[in-house]
Amino acid sequence: MMASVSNVLYIGVTNDLFKRCQGHKECVNPGSFTSRYRCFKLVYFEEYQSIFEAIAREKQLKKWNRLWKFNLIKKLNPKLEDLALKI
Repeated sequence: MMASVSNVLYIGVTNDLFKRCQGHKECVNPGSFTSRYRCFKLVYFEEYQSIFEAIAREKQLKKWNRLWKFNLIKKLNPKLEDLALKI
């Protein structure tokens, strides 16, 4: 999950997390959700062996309310640090 300074969240799937984060931070696609809402900080991620599992999890998380998402994030990243700096 990527977050903005005002805690707007973006959830997506990729096979190259580092490259995807760089693309969001560099606003490669200026009309994208992450560019419009400035979601440039990677605050949470999960790894899956199967793209099908990853997409299923993405769909599940997108149905969650904000509180559930932030509770999940804060379990592993309580300070909401940018995890992209560590990968």
